[in-house]
Amino acid sequence: MRWIVDGMNVIGSRPDGWWKDRRRAMAGLVQRLERWASAGDRQVMVVFEGPTTPPLESSVVAIGHAPRATANSADDEIVRVVSADPRPAQITVVTSDSALAQRVRDAGAVVEPAAGFRRMIDRPD
Repeated sequence: MRWIVDGMNVIGSRPDGWWKDRRRAMAGLVQRLERWASAGDRQVMVVFEGPTTPPLESSVVAIGHAPRATANSADDEIVRVVSADPRPAQITVVTSDSALAQRVRDAGAVVEPAAGFRRMIDRPD
């Protein structure tokens, strides 16, 4: 199973002050995803609205973003990735955005709610 994570949707699933430092919250999510992906030998991509400065990097998790940061741009990028995949049924998209969830289901992917996923990746090993 491959995973595509709606980054800001997962970050926003917990009101922990993430809005005070978005880049730090994004980097923290990437670190948790790296740990989770490595522990289960999972293929994971996280998608954000736009690129960060300086760029976030990972040798474990693919970090994607929309070409331009606009409303729903990460959603459009996630749908583009799922739709372009020859095996969308093997992809789980993590989001609680109902419109995005319907779009990726229509493209053949499975959806996992963001809050439950966040609790799972936040658990200590």
